[in-house]
Amino acid sequence: MMEWARLFESVGGAAVGASAGLAYAVRFPASSILAPSVYRGVRTRPAIALTFDDGPSESTPELLEVLAEFGVTATFFQCGANVRRLPDVARETMARGHEIGNHTDTHPMLYRKSREFIHAELARAQDAIEGATGIRPQYFRAPYGVRWFGLREAQQRLGLLGVMWTTIALDWKWPANRVIPSVLGGSENGAILCLHDGRRLVTKPDIRVTLETVRAVLPKLMEQGLHFEKVSEILCPTKS
Repeated sequence: MMEWARLFESVGGAAVGASAGLAYAVRFPASSILAPSVYRGVRTRPAIALTFDDGPSESTPELLEVLAEFGVTATFFQCGANVRRLPDVARETMARGHEIGNHTDTHPMLYRKSREFIHAELARAQDAIEGATGIRPQYFRAPYGVRWFGLREAQQRLGLLGVMWTTIALDWKWPANRVIPSVLGGSENGAILCLHDGRRLVTKPDIRVTLETVRAVLPKLMEQGLHFEKVSEILCPTKS
């Protein structure tokens, strides 16, 4: 993997922007070329990880109530700007037993951004989350799932592991009757599912599709014998 990264660095990002190899490095969930990353957990347990991007938002408390109703914990990848706007919601997320990850400060596309820009986005989010919750995240998810040169160094400096997904719900784009079967079909041992409790930095976002999806899929997946873990748990092969 490091050999690929050195090759891309030596050629230059702009020169290979249209290549299939760079597209794989930048966008594919299974790629760790540009930064250390995982996209699924261990397959030996009937467990999946629910993750939510873009929060906290004014809609997050309702999602927290739904998760509590089913006794499910999840991982929330939060934007620093949203945490500064809604620190109480970030704290409530932690208080409910959920895990918080870094989703940059302002939710930019990292494509063609400088190394300094990338590091600053991650660092500001780390500081915002720690300031609100007292916990410094260990996991990072790139906005839009897009990685770029310089992310490896930023993650290393900040002690972050990249987390992509096995299945992304497209709950900001599709209606619930299309999102629900997609989530159910992508749920298998070790799957990391990506949904959204916010819409970038939008104030008071409409996440009705997300809420409807979560209410529909949780009981169905439980009936199949699956249980839910946070990212830190689903990556651990020794968890009982």
